Amino acid sequence: MGKPFNYGGQAVIEGVMMRGARKMCVAVRAPDGEIVVHCEPLNPRIYASFITKIPFVRGLTMLWDALGLGIRTLMFSADVAMGEEEVEFSGPIAWGTIAFSLIMAVAIFFVGPLLLVRFVDRLIASHLVSNVLEGFIRLAFFLIYVWAIGFIPDIRRVFGYHGAEHKAINAYEAGDDLTVEAVGRNSIVHPRCGTAFLLVVMVISILVFAMLGRPPLLLRIASRIVLIPVIAGIAYEFIKFSATHQGHWLMRLLIAPGLWLQSFTTRQPDAPMLEVAIAALQRLLIEEDIVSANEAETSAPTLPTTSTAPAEG
Repeated sequence: MGKPFNYGGQAVIEGVMMRGARKMCVAVRAPDGEIVVHCEPLNPRIYASFITKIPFVRGLTMLWDALGLGIRTLMFSADVAMGEEEVEFSGPIAWGTIAFSLIMAVAIFFVGPLLLVRFVDRLIASHLVSNVLEGFIRLAFFLIYVWAIGFIPDIRRVFGYHGAEHKAINAYEAGDDLTVEAVGRNSIVHPRCGTAFLLVVMVISILVFAMLGRPPLLLRIASRIVLIPVIAGIAYEFIKFSATHQGHWLMRLLIAPGLWLQSFTTRQPDAPMLEVAIAALQRLLIEEDIVSANEAETSAPTLPTTSTAPAEG
């Protein structure tokens, strides 16, 4: 099986979303045990435009994966998992949720630490120390958040599907058959994981904001918001470079924290979770003409029958 593209994905409620070069597929376990699979083309204005070829700008697609596409698939999976007959994949509620989530993320992880530092800023003579302290508070917020949500039972199941997603992609990239047995032998960590990406964003933000001095508060807040795409672009290039050079000892050292953090956001999946991840990836490979339907059936004989939700144009 060829590997023409670095496939990515995301865990959702009782399911897994897989994203390819031209399409995405999300597979969700319905209450009756059936695996419901929805596929649709990716927006070419985001995933096939000149932006994807420009270093330090193409990282914006990863932000969209986490916010736009990720939240939409999460809402879809919630509807399927609850047994909704009419599943909406987009609409005002979806886009309103995306906007609200983005505002909250920026407020908590970028503006919040800055406002906390303002309480002690008058006691800090150095601009550099002030900005670095803010950065470490931001990093602490992120680590505490990732650690804390793992205690929520429903989130623990999502983390199990996260592990299944990683195992499926690791198996595909290793050339293994996409069967439950073969996929299950692979690792639950992956160097291109979104968790690692977010950790790199937090670390790079410390370095970038440290160089900005200490302007008036409103300008300082604006800089934290405006520079998020810049920081995301740098983080994306690091993740992309590290994934292709992870054999080097220095790169293994640099990506170790991101791999370690995945121990908080992944769990060992059970066989049904692996089946869902395989269903999503197999369907995506078929949709992108990487494998034929017959090849998919041969390489994954344990897959259950899947149904497909109507795709939206």
